[in-house]
Amino acid sequence: MNKTERTFFRQVGDSHPVSAPSGNGASSNTGESDADLLDAYSRAVVRVVESVGPAVVSVVAGKNLQGQRGDQMGAGSGVIVAPEGYILTNNHVVQGAGRLEVRTADGTTLPARLAGADPATDLAVLRTDAGGLPYASFGDSGALSVGQLAIAIGNPLGFNSTVSTGVLSALGRALRSRDGRLIENIIQHTAPLNPGNSGGPLVDSRGRVIGINTAIIPMAQGICFSIPSNTASWVLPQLVADGRVRRGYLGIAGQSRPLPQPLVAALGLAANQAVEVVSVSRASPAGRAGLRGGDLIVAINETCVTCVDDLHRFLATWPIAEPATLTLVRDRRRITLPIIPAEAVACAAAG
Repeated sequence: MNKTERTFFRQVGDSHPVSAPSGNGASSNTGESDADLLDAYSRAVVRVVESVGPAVVSVVAGKNLQGQRGDQMGAGSGVIVAPEGYILTNNHVVQGAGRLEVRTADGTTLPARLAGADPATDLAVLRTDAGGLPYASFGDSGALSVGQLAIAIGNPLGFNSTVSTGVLSALGRALRSRDGRLIENIIQHTAPLNPGNSGGPLVDSRGRVIGINTAIIPMAQGICFSIPSNTASWVLPQLVADGRVRRGYLGIAGQSRPLPQPLVAALGLAANQAVEVVSVSRASPAGRAGLRGGDLIVAINETCVTCVDDLHRFLATWPIAEPATLTLVRDRRRITLPIIPAEAVACAAAG
């Protein structure tokens, strides 16, 4: 990755939070006090939109490279994250597209190509050949608080540069990606989203991107979800450099299974649930390590394993080709097996 590709995260504009009037909020004229507070809120939103809005684009995905009439298969939003034309969006917006283009806030249409995608986090990076573009920076999603202002900018239903506001209503949610992996630390918020908002930024009151909008719950009001910015800032450089996120896999299919309490007590296990190995790919790391169908995985490197997601969490951060140790229950005995995770190309159900 070159020097330019490391400089993604400088902020667009110079947006700062707008403070509410000082004091306890009381006034001899209640109407004036309420108007002042509303005006402060409005100024905060306006400044954020003026700062970040130019970096938000509409993403159009077509079926055909030739761009024939009527070939549009989907549309969404995206946010420019580097002046050289790198654009972050959702994987599901661009997946399977033969033709991609983006439309900037000033109405310019630019051809784009897929630089990388990560279905496991529903994130993708597009690249245009335009330079000197306005771009946005990431905030720290780990420092968010429930109740703080959230601003969503995107292109719902084809209406460009649409803004909606709400608050963060919950943190630490989890959603399934389309490949079955669990996306963790999802942000739940109340800024209204509609089809076309997918891939657009969720922004805080200082104009920092704190999430990438990804999903809503149909027929429910005020239940919207965003991929956290800390996840996006981890995925982005890998997609730019390699076109994918490198993750390890074991080569098994597995399922959660409860363990009898007498067995848990007899073997001194940390939990009463494990991952049962349903099948093993013979040429995989698991096959080479000697795993068998029916083995019960209770830990990896002393990290407790109670479900397939625990394996995914471990493999997402463990260095590929670095030896690890599986703790199993086999024939009512506790054993350990060394295993060397390999890079996943097409992951099995349990990694």
